[in-house]
Amino acid sequence: MVVLKTLDEIKKIKEANQLIANLYENILPKYIKAGISTGELDLIIEDYFKSKGAIAETKGYGAEYGNPFPASSCISVNEVVVHGIPSDKIILKNGDIVSIDVVPSLNGYFGDSAITYPVGEIDEESKKLIEVTKKAREIAIENLVVGNRLGDMGYAVQKYIESNGFSVVREFCGHGVGLKMHEDPMVPNFGRSGKGIRIENGMVLAIEPMVNVGSYKTILLPDGWTAVTKDGKRSAHFEHSVAIIDGKARILSELD
Repeated sequence: MVVLKTLDEIKKIKEANQLIANLYENILPKYIKAGISTGELDLIIEDYFKSKGAIAETKGYGAEYGNPFPASSCISVNEVVVHGIPSDKIILKNGDIVSIDVVPSLNGYFGDSAITYPVGEIDEESKKLIEVTKKAREIAIENLVVGNRLGDMGYAVQKYIESNGFSVVREFCGHGVGLKMHEDPMVPNFGRSGKGIRIENGMVLAIEPMVNVGSYKTILLPDGWTAVTKDGKRSAHFEHSVAIIDGKARILSELD
């Protein structure tokens, strides 16, 4: 069941998302370089949220199923699509790409956003992958217009990604967000025009295309969290939380 948010609720959800925007724009770029471990990055993220009075909601997520996520962020390097577990043993190297996905809550309201960074100088294919994934997120947001359906958005995103020679991940998708980490509806990054639920004012959605260089297929590693590309090729991930206000999507997770 889709829960439509009031403007006051959207304002509070935006406050949580602004913490992420500041993290991605002003803090992490100083640390994303060869030689740092993903475990170190996770501690930086955890300390940042604590300093702002926020809770990193990924830590302990899934405990009810017996396999709690152990970190304050998901950090996914190269062929890892999503939900990479930070580790002191995973050291970033020049030429890597690294995706970071965080979900802080602030005063009971949730933010959710992801970004993919280059580490030093990366190859041309990886540059294009990052550019296409980021643009796919923009296309998704442009199509979130009252009266459209989620299938219209998914179709536009899939068409753009595939026209650039990449593939869109099927096993994971966007979702509602705000009062919880994951809410209805599910928001696929592929689909058919005219299908799916209609966009309404008051929806708050996490829009997150995940794009692979090769096949869209993924494999879940034995840790029960880390999803990697089946063919071992690279993947990128960009996500914004958006609210539908006055007929169109407003981005909550970029700095004002």
